[in-house]
Amino acid sequence: MPLAATWMMMSIEGPFLSAVIARMVDPKFNLAAYGVAFSFALMIEAPVIMFMSASTALVKNRQSFFKLKNFVYSANFIVTFLMLVFIIPPVFNFFAIKIIELPIEVADLTYKAMVILLPWPGSIGYRRFYQGILIRNNLTRRVAYGTIVRLSAMTITGLLLFFFSKFDGVMVGASALSVGVTCEAVASKIMALNIVRELKSKNEGDDNLSYIVILKFYYPLALTSIISLAVQPFATFFIAQSRQPIESLAVLPVINSFVFIFRSVGLSFQEVGIALLNEYSNSYLKLRNFAFSLGLIAVSILGLIALTPLSNFWFYTVSGLTCELTQFSKIPLMIMILMPGLSVMINFQRAVLVESRITKPITWATITEVGGIILVLFISINLFNAVGAVAATLAFILGRCGSISYLLPPFFKIVRNK
Repeated sequence: MPLAATWMMMSIEGPFLSAVIARMVDPKFNLAAYGVAFSFALMIEAPVIMFMSASTALVKNRQSFFKLKNFVYSANFIVTFLMLVFIIPPVFNFFAIKIIELPIEVADLTYKAMVILLPWPGSIGYRRFYQGILIRNNLTRRVAYGTIVRLSAMTITGLLLFFFSKFDGVMVGASALSVGVTCEAVASKIMALNIVRELKSKNEGDDNLSYIVILKFYYPLALTSIISLAVQPFATFFIAQSRQPIESLAVLPVINSFVFIFRSVGLSFQEVGIALLNEYSNSYLKLRNFAFSLGLIAVSILGLIALTPLSNFWFYTVSGLTCELTQFSKIPLMIMILMPGLSVMINFQRAVLVESRITKPITWATITEVGGIILVLFISINLFNAVGAVAATLAFILGRCGSISYLLPPFFKIVRNK
């Protein structure tokens, strides 16, 4: 429950900030720029996003703590440097304007947000390392407390800038995100101090964890995140070439952030599976049955909203979209109904594989997913002239189905031995 609550609280970020931006000047361009900037930031942070799973699985004593800590800090330095290079104006303009072909208004706003998001990737890697340690030691409530700190800092920053600054909407959103995640990183470190002291005094156990072992274990996970999140700029590129590109870029962050609320219960389940598999009798069967129920409930609730007038209430009243954008959002949301169930399923598959230290199939499954997404986007937009938001949501669903299908053989091979 604390881990699910953590992800659910994090899922509030997107709808809250989208609602703030939608109520400011030029909402269509600022929402589009916010979605693009966030996808760029996610792509750059991709190498460090799996450190929670890594520290949950690997940090057991003094030696493993220091080895993984050094590994994490090195990776954080690299991704921060990459972010710095990306916001050099000629580099940014090359990708945003020449490659992706964003409209100038959207590209200019996106650049402002990227500068503000400079602390984002390093803070993500830092806090996920310490959150994994908390999860490993059954202190999941402290992870939730850290998320409360993040949301509080983000909300206060967003509202203060909304009422008292002359920032563009996308700058308000980016500032709130940067302040929130930085505060959460500091809080996670503070809450893990007692556990870290215990780890530093614990010399027994497996001392064979080397940087080579860490790299072999982690690089498939990192590659998985890199490949998975790199699809966002590709999707932006295709959407920019589609029918109704500005409307599609504007509503997709709103739709994705809403669906993320229901996907969040599945995302939290990966660390749950890693921590609890083989800890109790029949743990696999109990986790499997729980995952099935979780996915079914999430899909049912999202379907109830997407297929009824409740969607009008969310998009128009809560998110602050115009009537035009509210109507535009309905079909893409309907397409995404199954995504929460698929998220639960794939994260349970990944948990079983990671707990068994078999991570390479996860990378290949992600390659399958990204390849499927790009293929569906290309066909639907270039051959069928589909609306960008419809093509993107359809591609996300079909790509995820391909990834799950790829993981089934190695997943069942492990399960048969349990």
